[in-house]
Amino acid sequence: MDSRTAFCGALLLLVILLPVSANASSKLYIVYMGEKKHDDPSMVTASHRDMLTSVFGSKDEALRSIVYSYKHGFSGFAAMLTESQVETIAKFPEVVTVKPNTYHETHTTRSWDFLGLDHNQPRQQPGLLRKAKYGEDVIVGVIDTGIWPESRSFDDNGYGPVPARWKGKCQTGQDFNATSCNKKIIGARWYGRGISDEVLNRNYKSPRDIEGHGTHVASTIAGREVQGVSYGGLGMGVARGGAPRARLSIYKVCWLGGSCPEAAVLAAIDDAMHDGVDVLSLSIAGAGHEFPGTLHAVQRGISIVFAGGNDGPVPQTVANAQPWVTTVAASTIDRSFPTLISLGNKEKLVGQSLHNNASVISGNFKDLVYAGSCDTESSLALSNVTGKIVLCYQPVAARSMPPRQALPITINLTTMAGAKGLIFAQYTTNLLDFLPLCRGVMPCVVVDFEIAQRIASYWSWDKGNAVVKVSPAMTVVGKGVLSPRVASFSSRGPSMLFPSILKPDIAAPGVSILAADRDSYVFKSGTSMACPHVSAVTALLKSVHPGWSPAMIKSAIVTTASVTDRFGMPIQAEAVPRKLADPFDFGGGHIDPDRAVDPGLVYDVDAREYNKFLNCTLGYLDGCESYYLNLNLPSIVMPDLKDHVMLRRTVTNVGPAEATYHLVVEAPAGIDVSVEPSVITFTKGSSRSATFMVTFTTRQRVQGGYTFGTLTWSDGSIHSVRIPVAVRTVIQDFVADTT
Repeated sequence: MDSRTAFCGALLLLVILLPVSANASSKLYIVYMGEKKHDDPSMVTASHRDMLTSVFGSKDEALRSIVYSYKHGFSGFAAMLTESQVETIAKFPEVVTVKPNTYHETHTTRSWDFLGLDHNQPRQQPGLLRKAKYGEDVIVGVIDTGIWPESRSFDDNGYGPVPARWKGKCQTGQDFNATSCNKKIIGARWYGRGISDEVLNRNYKSPRDIEGHGTHVASTIAGREVQGVSYGGLGMGVARGGAPRARLSIYKVCWLGGSCPEAAVLAAIDDAMHDGVDVLSLSIAGAGHEFPGTLHAVQRGISIVFAGGNDGPVPQTVANAQPWVTTVAASTIDRSFPTLISLGNKEKLVGQSLHNNASVISGNFKDLVYAGSCDTESSLALSNVTGKIVLCYQPVAARSMPPRQALPITINLTTMAGAKGLIFAQYTTNLLDFLPLCRGVMPCVVVDFEIAQRIASYWSWDKGNAVVKVSPAMTVVGKGVLSPRVASFSSRGPSMLFPSILKPDIAAPGVSILAADRDSYVFKSGTSMACPHVSAVTALLKSVHPGWSPAMIKSAIVTTASVTDRFGMPIQAEAVPRKLADPFDFGGGHIDPDRAVDPGLVYDVDAREYNKFLNCTLGYLDGCESYYLNLNLPSIVMPDLKDHVMLRRTVTNVGPAEATYHLVVEAPAGIDVSVEPSVITFTKGSSRSATFMVTFTTRQRVQGGYTFGTLTWSDGSIHSVRIPVAVRTVIQDFVADTT
């Protein structure tokens, strides 16, 4: 390995492309140069300027070209450059990569009780929440759309002084002054450089959140208790974050109409490392695009949690697949909003909606009309839907336009056509977050195809006289609701970029989550809503175990997750059709916070080991396949097993000093699995770590798909440490499933 390769293990330089340019041919690139080389950050900035001065030939032009300078945890910059200038910069020996900027999207209360984090836990049996002192003084950085500081969720009454280790700042701006920060929101920054004036003028030029996404995320993580919260009377209860005593630092990088430029995201990560955050939460994603700057934060002990993306149930769509971050899938909770649909023939059916407003829903029957797919204005006009409740049902149309795309279009078209209600048929759930589009206009109800067929049959039987009544929605919680299930929109593995790394890592509630939005509270769905649940649990674990590394915290979450629902049945994944969930749907399973606080064993990784992984992805090392398999992750993925492969894992005992663990193997179908040793014993004074070897041997030479299994270390008592296993057999290299 030459000196440049060795240097690349520690350094990484990105250049990112933004929409505003100094001239017609220049674009914004990110130059990422790795760990900082000077104790004085100003020296790093000067070195960036000097490099650009040698390219531009003018110090003034060099300064004008710089959009962001990264100087706290890693060295690099984002600058407006032409293609020829990029070629010149790429030849500098300290430059690892030069790449154009990409744009990422944001991915958007009962959920905490559902997870067992009851705010009023009994003193005699304290769970994670009480053990962590509700996240007292843990600092969580939220990289998102900003925050609405006046929300009741961020009231700082009763909070002590800001932690002395905090080095961040409260950056002011439009409608956001120094008093907008407090002892709850202890820091706020915004990143508007490189954003077009057109986009900036649609937003607050400050950390204030116009879109609501970041406020929703922040309140889910650390919002304080707010009594009597609901959405129009639905979901009534107490709104709170999972770590309600944690502090928040806000980094506004996402803009309404402008997405989330990677240059700004990297600048926020760089600042967060300087500021002193303990956890970073990023509810943003873009399949196939990663954030290498996160490695430096993890090497500083900062746990990073990402949304996995909303492109499911399509396989190979999961985003944020680096092994050093925790990537989150979305699941449902045990709450639904059933709505009674009464037909004129006295038949009573049930759908779901978010409407219980008496001014919109009358107690009278209205004319019913069946208008097919309702996908054009002309079809609705022919059906004469004005003043009627319209049924939109045409299963064949779902082949070309999935329900999540069709519903908002249908709501708009039926509203313009003068309908007084909508019954929309769909083949899956998770659509309620679109129904606020109907609020105050008409009741909108979603039903499955079976219910829709019964309504259509009634309409056909009594054409011209068919009537229907939609009753107000109700809130139902508890065992009557099948949960959790992996949400249909939640992106699935395996990772396109890193097929040997299992992603997502974990599933958490992300459907119809009620949290803050400006001065009110609304339902939102997405892996954006699942991500802050894991961020909050990570903050609580950090409070209980301050000496644990990010890898240990991630391992505790993954290895203690549940793979069964509230009835003890295997968790299902909403797809087409619904199926049993596998590791590419939910990683280790569904998060179980109280079990994660005492995992027994953990799979730890020295954060410096990730440099090898990074160098492999950059093409600077040989033998990367073996390294990928032996990286000490709480999962095993083998995408190309031909005959047999041996790999190793190491577990660290974080439970009682004296313990014996026996291995239980659930082998993937068609694969023999042997483990040596299969029993591990820890004694006082002995090493707290133990290494075991796993051999996979295929019983069938086929070009096949993935099969799944588990390896579980059990002490026969309270500790059961399970990791998921995914194996695909192949005959030829670089060829996947030939079926």
